[in-house]
Amino acid sequence: MRTGGLIVLALTLQATPVLAQVTAQDMTRSLRLRETQMYLTRDVADPAGWSGDDKLFYRKTVEGGFAFVTYDVKTGAKTPSFDQARIAAGLGKAANTTFDPLRLPFETFTFADKGAAIRFAFNEAGWRCTLTDYSCAEAPRPGRPSGFGVVRDLSVPADNHPRRSPDGQWEARVENFNIAVRPVGGAWKRISTDGSEANFYDPESIVWSPDSAKLAAYRVRPGFRRIVYRVEARPADQVQPKLQTQLYPKPGDAVDIERPVVFLAAEGKQLPTPDDLFANPYDLSKLEWRKDSATVSFIYEQRGHQLARVIEIDARTGQPRAVVTETAKTFINEGRRFRQDIDNGREVLWMSERDGWNHLYLFDGKTGAVKTQITKGPWVVRQVLKVDEAKRQIYFAASGMVAGQDPYFQHVYRIGFDGKGLTALTSADAYHDVALSPDASLYVDTYSRVDLPPVSELRRTSDGGLVAMLEKPDISQLVAAGFKPPEPFVAKGRDGKTDIHGLIVRPRNFDPTKRYPVIENIYAGPHSSFVPKTWWPFGYHAGGDKVVGMQSLADLGFIVVQIDGMGTLNRSKAFHDVAWKNLADSGFPDRILWHKAVAAKYPGYDISRVGIYGGSAGGQSTALALLYHPEFYKVGVAFAGCFDNRMDKISWNEQWLGWPVDQSYSDASAIDNAWRLQGKLLMIVGEQDKNVDPASTLQFADALIKADKEFDLLVVPGEGHSVGRSTGPIDYGQRKEFEFFLRHLAGQEPPNWNARAMVTPVAAR
Repeated sequence: MRTGGLIVLALTLQATPVLAQVTAQDMTRSLRLRETQMYLTRDVADPAGWSGDDKLFYRKTVEGGFAFVTYDVKTGAKTPSFDQARIAAGLGKAANTTFDPLRLPFETFTFADKGAAIRFAFNEAGWRCTLTDYSCAEAPRPGRPSGFGVVRDLSVPADNHPRRSPDGQWEARVENFNIAVRPVGGAWKRISTDGSEANFYDPESIVWSPDSAKLAAYRVRPGFRRIVYRVEARPADQVQPKLQTQLYPKPGDAVDIERPVVFLAAEGKQLPTPDDLFANPYDLSKLEWRKDSATVSFIYEQRGHQLARVIEIDARTGQPRAVVTETAKTFINEGRRFRQDIDNGREVLWMSERDGWNHLYLFDGKTGAVKTQITKGPWVVRQVLKVDEAKRQIYFAASGMVAGQDPYFQHVYRIGFDGKGLTALTSADAYHDVALSPDASLYVDTYSRVDLPPVSELRRTSDGGLVAMLEKPDISQLVAAGFKPPEPFVAKGRDGKTDIHGLIVRPRNFDPTKRYPVIENIYAGPHSSFVPKTWWPFGYHAGGDKVVGMQSLADLGFIVVQIDGMGTLNRSKAFHDVAWKNLADSGFPDRILWHKAVAAKYPGYDISRVGIYGGSAGGQSTALALLYHPEFYKVGVAFAGCFDNRMDKISWNEQWLGWPVDQSYSDASAIDNAWRLQGKLLMIVGEQDKNVDPASTLQFADALIKADKEFDLLVVPGEGHSVGRSTGPIDYGQRKEFEFFLRHLAGQEPPNWNARAMVTPVAAR
C-alpha cells in the first residue's frame, strides 16, 4: 500500500511540474509591465467629444505617449487640440511638479470659454488651463460643497449673489436666512419670515420663472454634520503631524431636509405647499420652471431608494402633484435616472426597470399614466444620448439586444417616441462608444473588444454611411513584445440558466503541462459591471483592474481572472436584485461555479489554490470571500476596503442596503464576522483615504486581533484611496500584493529586497 502511494505521488508530481522560482528580475519585470508596454501602440484612439457641429476631438497613442487631436469635419484636417508642451509647463508650474508633454495626467478634457480654455480632472480636483497664455489653476465647483450631495457644508458660505430675473427687472437673495427681493436698484424687501439658522433658505437654490413674476427656492433643515478625522503622520511641509477633517455623512445619519417654496415676487406672497408627496426626502433635484411659468418641478428621491416621483407645483396655488411615480420592492437604481420633459411637461420621458429590464417610457404629463413603453425586451437601455423633440426621436445606447453577442456589448440605436422605427447605428460585434454631433447629423463610433483594438469612424446618422476613417490602430510592436489578449469565458450561474461572463489571463510563458494557482480580481459593486469589454488593457493606473495589471501578476506563475457575478449591473433587474440587502453575497455562488467550469475545461487551472484581491468595495468582497467561503478562497489581499458599510459613505451604502440601518449591514460586515477568518489576509490602506474612511480597516484589524486571528496589515503614510495603485513604474503596495500571493499561494519565498545595494534616500528633511 505504501509503495503504491509513493508511485501515485511520483506520477502526480511528474504530471504537475513545480513552477519556476520567481526572481527579483521577474518581479521587477512584472511591476514595470505597464510602463514598458503601454507606449508601444500607435493610433489607438479614445472615445471622441464634439466642439460644435463641425469639430471633434480625441486622444490617441503616438510614439512615446499620447496626442490630443482635433478633426475638422468640413476639411478633414487633423490638428493638435492644444500645445501639449505648454500645457505640461503651465500645469507643472501650478501643481509644483513636472509633466512629460506626451504623458499628461488626464485622459479626457472639455473645451471651455468658447474654445479659449480647457477643463479636466487631475489629482482628485477640477482644473482649468487657458489656451492663450497657458496658465493653469484649480477650478473647484462653484457654490457651497456638500457631503455626498445630502448634507451641506455650512462651514463654507453659500454663494449669495443677487439672482436677477430673466427680464432684468428683479433681483433675489437671502437675508437673515429668508428670501428677499427688490426691483433692480431699489430697496430689498423680505418676502419670507419662516427662515432661521435651523431652517434656512438656500440662496443657491433660487430660480426665477421665465415670466419673471415668480421664484422658487428650497428651505433647508440641516442634516447631521459628521466629521471624519485623519492624522497625516508625515506632511510634506512640516515635521509634526497634521489633523485632516472631512464632512462625511454615513448610513443612518440625518440628511438635509429640503422643502420647495414658491413666491409671487411683486406681491411678496409665499404660497403654502403641502409636503405629503415628498415627506421623507433623501435628495431633491434642482428646481426647474416650465416654459409657461405655470409650474415648477423637481424629482423626489425618498430615503431608502424605493420610491421616486417627478413632482410639479402649481405656481398659482402652491399645490403639488405627482407627474411620475416609480416604486420598487427592492431598490430604484438612482444611478440610471433619466427624465426629460416634452412640450412644456405635457409628456415626460422616463427610465424605469418596472418590467424587469431597464427601459424608456413616455408618460402623460397631466394624468401620470404611461402612454407608451418606448423600448421593450430582455435587454438593457444603458444611457440616452440625445432626445430630438422636434422629430420625436431618441438616440440611446443599449446592451443585450443582439443575439449571439456578449450581452454586455453596447450598441447605439434610434427610436421614435411611439416605440416604432428602431434603427441600429452600430453593427460590429464589439463594444461601441458613440459621440453624436450636437445637431445629431454625424457620430463618431469607437468600437473594440478585449481582442480587437479600437477602430474610430465618423459616420452619418441618416444612413450610417462612413464619412471618414478617423483612426485605425497599429499594435504590432505591442504584440511583438509579447502582448496576448485575455480569453473570455462563460459558465452558468447559481440558477443553472444564467450566463456568467469573465476573463482568463494566463502567464505569457504558459505551459499547459503545469498546474497554476488561480487568483480572482474582484469588484462586485452593484453600481456597474466590471469585466473589461473594450480593448485598452492598461487602465488608468499601474496595477489597476485592467488587463495589464492582471497580466503582471499572471506572469509570476498564476492564472488571473475577473468575473461579473449576480448582483452587478447591466443585466436584468432580477440579476441586479441579488445585491439587495445582500452585499455579503458578492456573487460568490456564481463565481465559484464559474471557476469550477474553467477547471473542468482546463486541467492546468488549480482550484485547490485560489486567491482573491480587490480594492474599495472589492476589498470588502475580498475579506468576505475568506470569511464566508474559506473552503474555496485561501488567500486574499484587500486594498482600501470598506469592511463595514456603516463606516462608509451614506450614498453608496443606503442605495444597496437600504434605510434604516438593519441586520443586513452586520451580515455584510467583515468586522462583525472577523471570527470566521481561516485563510491568509493582507490589508493595505492609505492613511489619507477620502473615499472610504480608513478607520474601517483598523476596526477590522482590531476585530481580528480580538478574535486571535493572524493577518498582515500595511498602512501607507500620505496615500489616498488609490493606495497600491499609483502611477509610478514600481508600486510598493502592488509589490506587497504580489509577494503575498507568491508566499501563501505558490509556496515561494519572494526576493529579499533589503539585500540590494544601498541607495541614497529619495529626500532628506
